[in-house]
Amino acid sequence: MQTNRFLLTAAAAVALTCGSSSARAAIMTAVPMQGGMAMPMIAYHADHGHLHVMMPADVPQLTPLLVSNTGDNFDPGDPWYDFLDPSRQGLSFSRRYGFVMDAMSDPLPANTAIWLQKLSGPPELGFYRYSGSAPKAWQPIFGTAGTTNALYWNGMMFHPGVSAPPGTNPLSATFEAYLVNTQTGEAVPNSSTGPMVLNFTNVSDGRPALSLTQKIVVAWPDTAAGWVLEMADVVPSTEWTTVTNTPVTVDGKPCVVLNGNAGKKFFRMRRTP
Repeated sequence: MQTNRFLLTAAAAVALTCGSSSARAAIMTAVPMQGGMAMPMIAYHADHGHLHVMMPADVPQLTPLLVSNTGDNFDPGDPWYDFLDPSRQGLSFSRRYGFVMDAMSDPLPANTAIWLQKLSGPPELGFYRYSGSAPKAWQPIFGTAGTTNALYWNGMMFHPGVSAPPGTNPLSATFEAYLVNTQTGEAVPNSSTGPMVLNFTNVSDGRPALSLTQKIVVAWPDTAAGWVLEMADVVPSTEWTTVTNTPVTVDGKPCVVLNGNAGKKFFRMRRTP
């Protein structure tokens, strides 16, 4: 019984140690996948003469590091730091989608290769070629940052990084895979998989929303007494309107705060009886 008590105590100590270390902030040197793999599986069917794709049922979630790894940061020396770190752009991201070749695929026709192409998608949804080992990379692809929207794929498992501003809006991009004649560089007619849609949910990072409102502050010396503030649309004018806003004190001076979208106005002080 003494041995059993010791083992139980040791196990509890390990659990407490693990819990306390996970709460400490960490510097992350790789971009997490943000969940399990979701793999569009591509195959060539010789009897059909074109590529096919089997899409996963899962919908990846674009998640900011501020939510998935609260308190953690990326290494400032890594190429994705400016995009994904909470102290920089703090974008939501995922690496769950990955293109893979079906093991049951027929061999490709001679002198052909597979290309992947993004057909459409919102500009805020960015795609990047990712490498977590040296040389590390977060390289724009598929039309991001002015790049070409198509690239050669060698059939090896390929997980691009995908990012977007944090939010609650779902996002999607449409792709296709097709064959290219490696001798002519031309697409092989009728070889495309047809549209394959990559869908994403998106998560807000919880930061409070800021608002900016333009105001007009009209102030006068605090020694002025027996005057009233008036405004008109043009000068000279015979129609001056008394400003009825209750004066407040800003920097030790009486003033009124007016909406900035009121249009062009002229102001004057008129002595009261």
